[in-house]
Amino acid sequence: MEHIYKKIELVGSSTTTIEDAVKNALERAAKTVHNLRWLEIVETRGQIEDGKLAYWQVTIKVGFTLDA
Repeated sequence: MEHIYKKIELVGSSTTTIEDAVKNALERAAKTVHNLRWLEIVETRGQIEDGKLAYWQVTIKVGFTLDA
């Protein structure tokens, strides 16, 4: 069987780590998007407040298979 994939872009954030920002985006997407298969990290940013790192933002592209 051939798979057809769709790709969406998400931005996750976290006050702790880049990895947590990715996990937060994936966990939220998994609530409504089914058949998640892969991800690609596109961009990583940090928000600065009062001269300190406040939180991370990570943009990811997520691929999933379409239902038959």
